Amino acid sequence: MVWSGPALHTGASRLSAQASLAVGAGLVTLIGDRAALAEQAAHVTAIMLRETDMSFANVDDRVTAFAIGPGAGASVRQAVLEILRRDVPVVLDADALTAFEGDPATLFGVTKPTDVMTPHTGEFRRLFPDIPTDNRVEAARRAAERAQCVVLLKGSETWVAAPDGRTLVNRHASPWLATAGSGDILTGLICGLLAQGVTAFDAASIAAWLHGDIGVRGGPGLTADNMIGHIPLVLRGCLHDARQHGSGSRT
Repeated sequence: MVWSGPALHTGASRLSAQASLAVGAGLVTLIGDRAALAEQAAHVTAIMLRETDMSFANVDDRVTAFAIGPGAGASVRQAVLEILRRDVPVVLDADALTAFEGDPATLFGVTKPTDVMTPHTGEFRRLFPDIPTDNRVEAARRAAERAQCVVLLKGSETWVAAPDGRTLVNRHASPWLATAGSGDILTGLICGLLAQGVTAFDAASIAAWLHGDIGVRGGPGLTADNMIGHIPLVLRGCLHDARQHGSGSRT
């Protein structure tokens, strides 16, 4: 499931939902208010739409991952807290992080090791103002320990850290990823992998590499809209490489 942004701000969540579907989540649903979903309906077909309120009655045991934050707006704070109290892995991005500027302890009180937050440097500093970002691996590690969830610190080098101290860096990327909506695609990739049962640290790490490979393959002129179409190509390339490696190992 992906939390829809409000009417006239639905594009970011739609990108996340489309990326989740493309990376292999069998069923993806955008949830939100009626006005937002009416707008979403004009753009999506394979993605389901469900109206909801703060009771989140639609979030039951069939939901295996939830993404919230892209294009969500400043009023998303209550929704974030409600979702994090459910027994479902959650990806937190953008407004879901910014909404807790000045009060990060409230967010950290409900995040758990199965959740992933994906701040860029600016969002990171709002949540962790006392943690320097000059040493990015140390920053990500300390943040994950404090928040007790997986932290993916975005940048030209993307660092992933788990609460248990594991860290990973992804340098397989491209400057062409610096385009509006690119982070929403990353959020969707993580959510789609979580939905298939991949653990939080592995989902964040795999998604960071896949996202980077999209940038490498897409090259100049890449936009977030076009990134969706590259996801099957990246996955196909991974499968081809795996088969080639497997064939070689047997001869």
